[in-house]
Amino acid sequence: MAVYHGKSGLVYVSTTGTGTATSVVSQTAWTLDLSTDLVETTSFGDSNKTYVQGLRNIQGTLSGFWNDAESKLFTGSTSADGVKVYLYPSSNSLTKYAYGPAWLSVTMETGVADAVQVNASFSANGAWGVNF
Repeated sequence: MAVYHGKSGLVYVSTTGTGTATSVVSQTAWTLDLSTDLVETTSFGDSNKTYVQGLRNIQGTLSGFWNDAESKLFTGSTSADGVKVYLYPSSNSLTKYAYGPAWLSVTMETGVADAVQVNASFSANGAWGVNF
């Protein structure tokens, strides 16, 4: 069992739902939300609230700096069939990752005292696999 530094994380994205995912350069962070829907099933006489588990609501974010040689996020955000996303916590453990089809939205931010940033959010567009 090992602990890894986040400096070696990787993001791979395709530009279409059927394309090949490749590394997205100049990324600095990603998040992955694997939360599930819970439906309350508390009944009269229960000693506490009870729930049944529903489906995962897989969403996340990508963030980094704008690199004028990198257009995958922008191109993928206009894809009619979404993109493929692969998230690796560390390049030192390439057998541990999350992956799946997603819809992608991109924002860009620039300021007089900042480097130009590119941020993206994604939501699942089909079944995901998680191997952590």
